[in-house]
Amino acid sequence: MPDQNSTSNEKPQNKKPRIGCLGVGWIGRHRMERVIDSGAAEVVAVCDPNKEAIDEALEAAPNAEVAGSLDWMLGMDLDAVMIATPSAMHAEQAIRALNADKAVFCQKPLARNAEETHRVVSAAKEVDRLLGVDFSYRHTEAMQQIAPLIESGELGDIYAVDLVFHNAYGPDKDWFYDVERAGGGCLIDLGIHLVDLAMWALDWPEVTGVQGCCMADGKPLDPQSPQVEDYATACVNLGDSVVDLSCSWRLSAGRDCVIEAAFYGTEGGAKLRNVDGSFYDFVAERYDGTSTEVLCEPPDAWGGRAASAWAEQLAEDGSYDPTIEKAVEVAKVVDRIYGR
Repeated sequence: MPDQNSTSNEKPQNKKPRIGCLGVGWIGRHRMERVIDSGAAEVVAVCDPNKEAIDEALEAAPNAEVAGSLDWMLGMDLDAVMIATPSAMHAEQAIRALNADKAVFCQKPLARNAEETHRVVSAAKEVDRLLGVDFSYRHTEAMQQIAPLIESGELGDIYAVDLVFHNAYGPDKDWFYDVERAGGGCLIDLGIHLVDLAMWALDWPEVTGVQGCCMADGKPLDPQSPQVEDYATACVNLGDSVVDLSCSWRLSAGRDCVIEAAFYGTEGGAKLRNVDGSFYDFVAERYDGTSTEVLCEPPDAWGGRAASAWAEQLAEDGSYDPTIEKAVEVAKVVDRIYGR
């Protein structure tokens, strides 16, 4: 007898979800490959205007159909769509996929601002479909080591958090420098990762204050400027914690990048930091006065874990997960840093 409690979003046992990948440039292809490697889902369609990107995607998913458009893809027998397109397209594409009864995994940012983000989340809730966003730094082994120290109270009361993300190069695509297509510059590209990381690690305390400053070419930017920022700094009050953030493109930091998230409490501290300017290699350290304990070191293949975790959840139950509503709270903080 069929299970009377089952829903249309639950997959039959042993049947993998069928996924279409919209946008298979480097980041989209990498997330696609990690989902394939997880064994949780089957990639059956790919779509991208760049033929070279399609050819490389088909090397990983040789049986996938090449779809000519999102509409083409939504007409296929799919359970979900993974989106890795320019930021301005995220909200509209995600809502269209959700309204076509497809679950969605989207590159960050989920949308260009809090209002758009809320619309996407509301669409997922209305149709009862799983929605995920690629806040990947939560899934580093370094943060998986640090987060329990914060949650358990071993570091005491966290009163200060220092967040840094400097990229010495900046993006190589024109749309990143168009505020209408990107939603902003280095803050929404890089800083949003660390805003999410701090709010998640501290278990989503109330936001009691936000101050921010955005700059371009060494000069302050007006919030209404059509130019995107290449440097941003902010002070965010999360409950009793003071969070300081700085992020940039093309800053002269003496290395390819600087990525750090340090949490200081009344009983000790802990930090995630990148190694030798790497974008991918991280250590976690625990501090007690002047002593340092290394909690984990590279290697750590963390980059696609958010996508594979979403695919595994999709395979179990593709219905709406209300934890995605926290993405709206992150977007609200980013909006306030921008002065919107």
